[in-house]
Amino acid sequence: MTDPRPHLPSRRRRRAALPALLLALLPLPGMVQALDLRFPAPATASGERREALTSYNIPTGPWQAGSIPVTAAEGVFDQTAWKVAAPGMTTLQILAPLREQIAETGFTTVFECETTACGGFDFRYGTDILPEPQMHVDLGDFRFLAARRDSAQGSDWLTLMVSRSADTGFVQLTTIGPAPIGTPDLTVSTKSPFDPSATPTAAPVTETAAPAPLTPLAAALATGQPFALDDLVFPSGQSTLAPDDYASLRDLAAWLAANPAATVELVGHTDASGPADANIALSLARADATRAALVALGADPARLSTRGAGPAEPRADNATPEGRAQNRRVEVILTSTR
Repeated sequence: MTDPRPHLPSRRRRRAALPALLLALLPLPGMVQALDLRFPAPATASGERREALTSYNIPTGPWQAGSIPVTAAEGVFDQTAWKVAAPGMTTLQILAPLREQIAETGFTTVFECETTACGGFDFRYGTDILPEPQMHVDLGDFRFLAARRDSAQGSDWLTLMVSRSADTGFVQLTTIGPAPIGTPDLTVSTKSPFDPSATPTAAPVTETAAPAPLTPLAAALATGQPFALDDLVFPSGQSTLAPDDYASLRDLAAWLAANPAATVELVGHTDASGPADANIALSLARADATRAALVALGADPARLSTRGAGPAEPRADNATPEGRAQNRRVEVILTSTR
């Protein structure tokens, strides 16, 4: 039989002949076109967050002058993260096919950036990301995209955050608009989405349990803030950690075990009493002693760096005994998620 569509390019004919490979359904008049992402490798949903009606700030520019430019959006909110079996694939190789699918459903990219151009650490921690281990962002290798699509109902927005660990890709899709854009399709293919012979294999979809509330330590690290290990006890003027079962060290060791790609810095602080040089040396020695205690609990020493700040970063008034006591501390801060 003669093909009734000889004017179509061969690639478009193949798509028309294989509806299972359509990236999205054609919209009916007055309807918002659904968004069904297909990944370039097998993917597993790892977390989600949904709200029936809310407002949300869409990042539309890089971190600059202490903030991220945003556009306010309102509507149905959906945020889903996936882990992608992508050993050897770059973040661009993961993002590129998703970006093409987004464009084919009518979205126009408003802002796109990569790691340093985004603003690095400041952009990542100024952006709404599902917590580890649901979504992992390597501070040295991530890509972000924001896109918009207008319809009779209003404007739909979406953002993509793509990053990776040594052998796994991570993708977070956030959508918000006046009507549900459509639950992203969890059907994935082990072949490239551009291979017309690829046959998607349906994966069972299970309900994602609500994430457990973050501990204060995990919450601080997730937002790039230092967390003080306030239960540590050092005898006056000494760098030796007093023997005890410190809850803060157990919590930090457990957090490091649950986040194997993360590295942290332990920073020692002193009050302003005495010579500055001696205080800096003492603060570093106390940070080193804290590191040794964590290693004894099973932490990888290669993931723990130390620094002595001395009296340079007080958190209270050094003029009072109470303030000086608060200033004598060891803090932990996230340095990378490799």
